[in-house]
Amino acid sequence: MTLLAKLALATALLLPFTLQAKEVSGVQLNDTVTLNEQNLVLNGAGVRSKFFIDLYVGSLYLPQTLDNTAAVLSADNAAVRLNITSGMITAEKMADAINEGFDDATDGNTTPIQGQIDQFMGLFSDEIVEGDQFTLLASKADGVTAFKNGVAQATISSEPFRQALLNIWLGDAPAQKSLKKAMLGK
Repeated sequence: MTLLAKLALATALLLPFTLQAKEVSGVQLNDTVTLNEQNLVLNGAGVRSKFFIDLYVGSLYLPQTLDNTAAVLSADNAAVRLNITSGMITAEKMADAINEGFDDATDGNTTPIQGQIDQFMGLFSDEIVEGDQFTLLASKADGVTAFKNGVAQATISSEPFRQALLNIWLGDAPAQKSLKKAMLGK
């Protein structure tokens, strides 16, 4: 068999594996998503766990892959997607975790964005069940548009809020360091 034939065979055998969407903790992740007419690519994904229980798969989608928080914050668009993988997450527990995340992301100074946080927290008042998907499109131009199971819920226009939201997962005090690293593709 010639070298060219061997390369063609190897490519044919490996191609199905490179075209498959990524799977993390049983959740199939799209390689690309289109949100509000913005095409974004999967940057990275990982699992948020607590006390050895996988709670959700967090994934980050960007216009192009980036590997650091400063670059993500500078991007025109970024989307954080949370795929709920545990029935132990309730609306109350999610709200508590998000509030704690904003507190950590702002070094305890949530006052300037408290109105936006209160509006955002309304998204977590309905029951949350295993299989729910939250997508948070953070756009410099439009603010943060929150989707639940693919349906737009609200848009919050505030650059400080957008940055604080992204810092919940990607900042200096992230929800989970290993999840941050995975979302940044490291």
